[in-house]
Amino acid sequence: MSTITSKDGVQIFYKDWGPKTAQPIVFHHGWPLSSDDWDNQMLYFVGKGYRVVAHDRRGHGRSSPVSDGHDMDHYAADAAAVVEHLGLRNAIHIGHSTGGGEATRYVARHGKGRVAKLVLIGAVPPLMVKTSANPGGLPIEVFDGLRKELAANRSAFYIDFASGPFYGYNRPGATPSQAVIWNWWRQAMMGSAKAQYDGIKAFSETDFTEDLKAIDVPTLVMHGDDDQIVPIADSATLSAKLLKAGTLKIYEGFPHGMCTTHADVVNADLLAFITT
Repeated sequence: MSTITSKDGVQIFYKDWGPKTAQPIVFHHGWPLSSDDWDNQMLYFVGKGYRVVAHDRRGHGRSSPVSDGHDMDHYAADAAAVVEHLGLRNAIHIGHSTGGGEATRYVARHGKGRVAKLVLIGAVPPLMVKTSANPGGLPIEVFDGLRKELAANRSAFYIDFASGPFYGYNRPGATPSQAVIWNWWRQAMMGSAKAQYDGIKAFSETDFTEDLKAIDVPTLVMHGDDDQIVPIADSATLSAKLLKAGTLKIYEGFPHGMCTTHADVVNADLLAFITT
């Protein structure tokens, strides 16, 4: 397996496909998944001649199931370690959900001179949890509930999560794909329960406001208006306003897992943004 070792000794697994001289696209996966969640996009873009890179976040997938460091600062530093190891320049960074938070912090704090563009898809910034400064956020009880379900029966919780709100399979008229559900479950169960438990705090309570303000590269913010995991009004709409060069694209009826359920639309729009 291809791995690098972070500054605090964590083995981070990564994939690196395509010509080493081609423009790189770096993918940041969502909670509680792995780089495998980007298979469709990576195959699509490597077929277009790009160099595609994706890593498993610490404690997820094939990376070390360490006890500590499950926060956005470490996530961004781990991504930076992969980028530096591979010598990536002029890269496009694409983050989904929690990976959108990771990519935002990476670009803001580590990406100077290395990043060409950024894409946030169904992403958690600026801040998910409700606070006095963020009254439109979700109550902390929502995230406490996720932690409770994960601790009680992680396997059952993940099946229910993928079978319902993540892909919008709980909507009237939806046709659930058992293959998609089981692939989500497979990825989630590969990771560490401790990492995923701690990750809930990381994706829900991290405030990315200053990161977004600091980013000056062209950024595409993509979000489904039927996202039941990261509600659009308190995420994409606000992020686009904070970014210096942000463009918001809203997808009617698309769920949180739109990169899988509507990969053809997402891939075409990503290509259009990358090439303009």
